[in-house]
Amino acid sequence: MSIAKAPHPIVIIGGGVIGSAIAYFLTLQQPVCEVVVVERDPSYARASSALSASSIRQQFSTDINIQISAYGIGFLRNTGALLACNGDVPNIGLHEGGYLYLATQAGAATLRENHALQKQHGADVALLSPQQLAQRFPWLALQDVVLGSLGLSGEGWFDGYLLLTALRKKAQSQGVRYVADEAVGLDMVASDGVRHVNAVYLQSGAMLPCRYAVNAGGPWAAAIAGWAGIDLPVVGKRRTVFHLASPAALPGCPLLIDTSGVWLRPEGAGFICGFAPDADQDPDFAPLEPEYAAFEDRIWPTLAERIPGFEALRMQGAWAGYYEMNTFDHNALVGPHTTCDNLVFANGFSGHGLQQCPAVGRGLAEWMLTGRYQSLDLSPLSVDRIAQNRPLLEKNVI
Repeated sequence: MSIAKAPHPIVIIGGGVIGSAIAYFLTLQQPVCEVVVVERDPSYARASSALSASSIRQQFSTDINIQISAYGIGFLRNTGALLACNGDVPNIGLHEGGYLYLATQAGAATLRENHALQKQHGADVALLSPQQLAQRFPWLALQDVVLGSLGLSGEGWFDGYLLLTALRKKAQSQGVRYVADEAVGLDMVASDGVRHVNAVYLQSGAMLPCRYAVNAGGPWAAAIAGWAGIDLPVVGKRRTVFHLASPAALPGCPLLIDTSGVWLRPEGAGFICGFAPDADQDPDFAPLEPEYAAFEDRIWPTLAERIPGFEALRMQGAWAGYYEMNTFDHNALVGPHTTCDNLVFANGFSGHGLQQCPAVGRGLAEWMLTGRYQSLDLSPLSVDRIAQNRPLLEKNVI
C-alpha cells in the first residue's frame, strides 16, 4: 500500500520552521498524503524560528553540512516562486553579504583545511591575507589576524519569521492541517524489541492516530523522545542577540566572526551581534531574559578593539531565544531510530535549523514517502551515531 492511501496521517510534533518544512515537502507532490502538524503556540512567541538571527553559510567543516547549505541557498533564492500562495509572493529579504571568519595563527591551519573542503563542494569562498582584508575592509583592526575566509556568494541573512510563515501558509494550501494543541505523550506498542507509535496524545484529550510521528520539537525534543524511551542529548541553550547602533559606517560589512567568537552583521540602519552559548557552562533552559551585562563585559570591549570606529557603540535593545543544542556533537539528529520503527527525528540543529530546514524537510519527506533518501543522503546525521559513540564534529560553531 502506498503511504498516500494509508489510513492514518503523518503527525508532526512542532510547527516551527523544521516541522513546517517537512510538512511542505510531504505534500508537495500528488498524490498528497495526509499531514497534521501539532503546534502548541501558533503565535510562535518563544519559538527558536522566530527568535533566530536567520542566516545561512557554506563555511562548514563537514561534507554533509556544506551539501545541505548548497541546497538551502538555492531554495532561499527562490522562495518567492516556491512558496507563492494565493497570489501572495513572499520576500524573505535574502541578502548575500557573506560570512567573514578571522583567524589568528592558532586557527589558520583549521581555516585552510575547511576552505579546501568547501571548495571541493563548489562553495564560493576565498582566503584573504591581512593585506587583502585591510584593502577590502579598511575599518577592521587586524593586529592579531593572519588569515580570513570570506564567502563571496551563497552566504548571508534573511527574515526567518517570514520564511516560517511562508512555509506554513504554503503547507496549509497543500492540505496540511495545523492543530493548536500540545502533544503530551505517545501511544506505543512493542514487538521483538522494536517499538511502534500508534498515536499522539494531546493536552486537549484528543488522540491522533499516525503512520509516522515526527519529532520536530525544537529545544523540547528530548521530552518527546523520552516518551518513546529514547535518551536524546538535546537541550535549550539561551542565546542573546544584541541590537546595536554606531555612528561608524562599515561599507561592505559581512557577517563577521571575530577570533573571540563574537559575531556581528548589519541589520537595518544598525547591527546585531552575539556569541554562541557555552554548552558546558551555560545552564539548560535559562529564562529567556537577555544577558544585558554581556554587552559591557564582552561585546563592547571585543568589538571596539576589532573595529576602532565602534568606540561609540550603543546597545539599542536585545532579545533571547533558545538554541536546540545537541550536546553530543553540535550537529543535527535526523531520521529514524533503530528502537522505534516510525518515530522520525529532526532535532538538535544547534543554531543551524533555519538554513538547514529545506534540505532536511525534503530528505525526511523522501524517506517517509519512499523508504530512503533520494536527493541527498542524510544518514551521516543519523540519530544512531549517539549509541555508536560516533560524533560528527563540526569545527565551525558560532
